[in-house]
Amino acid sequence: MGPYLTPNDGNGNGMRVGYTVDDSEHGKEPLVATLPLLQHADLEDKVVLLRVDHNVVKKGKILDQYRIDVTLATMYNIIERGGRLIIMTHVGRPYDKKTKTLTVKQDDAVDAVVGYLQRKLRIKFAVPKFHVFEKEGIHDIDTSINWLIHDLRARKIGGIYLPNTRWFAGEEDQGEKMERLAVQLSGLADVYVNDAFGSWQPHTSTYHVTKYLPSFAGLCMQDELSNVRAVLEPKRPFVAIVAGAKYDTKIGPLTAIYKRVDHLILGGLIYNTFLCAKYGVKIKGVQDSDIALAKDLVEQDKTEKKILELPYLVESDTLEGRIEGKFRTIHTKDFKPGQEFQFITDVDPASFDTPELHEGLDSAKTIFVNAVMGLMPYFWHGTSKMDETIDRNRTAQKFFGGGDTLQEFKSLHPGLYHAALDSPKYYMFTGGGTVLKVLEEADPFGLPTVKALIANGEAFGYQTWLAGSEAV
Repeated sequence: MGPYLTPNDGNGNGMRVGYTVDDSEHGKEPLVATLPLLQHADLEDKVVLLRVDHNVVKKGKILDQYRIDVTLATMYNIIERGGRLIIMTHVGRPYDKKTKTLTVKQDDAVDAVVGYLQRKLRIKFAVPKFHVFEKEGIHDIDTSINWLIHDLRARKIGGIYLPNTRWFAGEEDQGEKMERLAVQLSGLADVYVNDAFGSWQPHTSTYHVTKYLPSFAGLCMQDELSNVRAVLEPKRPFVAIVAGAKYDTKIGPLTAIYKRVDHLILGGLIYNTFLCAKYGVKIKGVQDSDIALAKDLVEQDKTEKKILELPYLVESDTLEGRIEGKFRTIHTKDFKPGQEFQFITDVDPASFDTPELHEGLDSAKTIFVNAVMGLMPYFWHGTSKMDETIDRNRTAQKFFGGGDTLQEFKSLHPGLYHAALDSPKYYMFTGGGTVLKVLEEADPFGLPTVKALIANGEAFGYQTWLAGSEAV
């Protein structure tokens, strides 16, 4: 059996999560943990530090507000029950791992998100300003914020939205800077709520702060954990569609997904790498080291034959655009060992009309999509056809995940996208990478951020581990 959860533990405390165990094989009762829920937190006159995943800003503009909108219910729940909001999110990747420098620039500010929330909720949010050290970011949350917290408690402002968490030197640090930021963040509030399913990495604002405050899972987090179960324990046939820009970072998830699916469809550079390894060809932009890594998957698929190939591909002489005379459609049947190709920038829509693809997608009962097929914004045709083909299956449960996946779905098919938001046959995950991590680990409650919430419940004494509970 797999992970399961129920709305509460029977005592009104929290969500039950865990694994069932076959007694005949292991001789043990199932162990169940209790995930502390927002619904059961005492919020009256409390300042609530809310971590969300509003990483939807690029060059100062919101790309897609979906990840903001799905956290509005949590915000309303907190305010309606007497809590006062301090919100935080990360935006982009301002820290350069190669140069070990942190660059604070307006393109990565939370201002666009704050503006959207103020228009949506008709309440005022204040964004505190802290001293920025060149190449080092923000060292500390200084005492100037106390005036804003005073106004927050006095209801002179509707909420506080902290600067981009990745502007703080301690956010991704593992030492003294991390500890200092965790203590400073916890000093702002009475309660911590994590609603950022898409931010599973154990950073200070998602993980370490739980050491110091009573901590709870927000409503969006709860929805994501509930729905990811359907991907872990899918109705079959189960088809997954996965694309990505680099093969080596997807080895773990791909290996895990391959074991779980009935069929796997690849896209992007991941698919290019697979083709190079299978057919012995060279495609511009694909690293030899990645090709070597992909050979294991090729060998595995010779026996299990789970990968559905997209045979028609778009080859382009340039990445600068879809320029007439500089791109063409090619077919994998023409591949010969030693051949070299220019950039493969998309799959031709005709790929989704082959009998194998039709049968695979039309017969599926569960479809998981974390993929953009082509180099956007120029080569969008394959992704568009993919979305249309998936929607043609009206009986399957369809799960889309990832910022780029949702953004392009909305951009290419706005009508279908908005219909999908209200359809019981679709679910949009806020974090596609997190779903891949869950599939890799086979346990949504093994995510570091979720484990931190469960451990916090034990540490603060309002949740306990329960044995002998039954799965639902």
